[in-house]
Amino acid sequence: MYKCLFVSFFSLLLLSCNPSTITADTKATSPDGWQVNDPVIFELPGLNSEALYNAFITVRNNNKYPYSNLFLIISLQHPYGKTVVDTLEYKMARPDGTWLGTGIGNIKENKLFYKQNLMFNEKGNYTLHITHAVRNNGESQGVSKLEGITDIGYTLDIVK
Repeated sequence: MYKCLFVSFFSLLLLSCNPSTITADTKATSPDGWQVNDPVIFELPGLNSEALYNAFITVRNNNKYPYSNLFLIISLQHPYGKTVVDTLEYKMARPDGTWLGTGIGNIKENKLFYKQNLMFNEKGNYTLHITHAVRNNGESQGVSKLEGITDIGYTLDIVK
């Protein structure tokens, strides 16, 4: 009986930690490095057209990541052809070089803010495309292969 009670309590605890998350997905990048011309693409599931969502990008990096920030180009394609493109910069390390994010060992996970109060009011499929746009200082050409980013994902939380 105590075992069943413990399992029930633990399950409830896990569910209550993130009650507003509606959907989330993560995909691994290539072990050889994330190519600039290899976007990470997500088909978003059918969502409540009357709800508001906060959208986040999830990034996992390891110690091979050579930069303190990350530039991403995020395209949200709507069902009827409209595409909204954002170029975003995220801080990945503190000034002393220690990684931001959570995790034990050399893999850190960051839940990075993307959009607030987002509505999916068109019926149909939405698609999220994520590519990197990192450049070395003083160079106009971007980095073609980005080392150290192991996974990219998204999370949609419903606004209460």
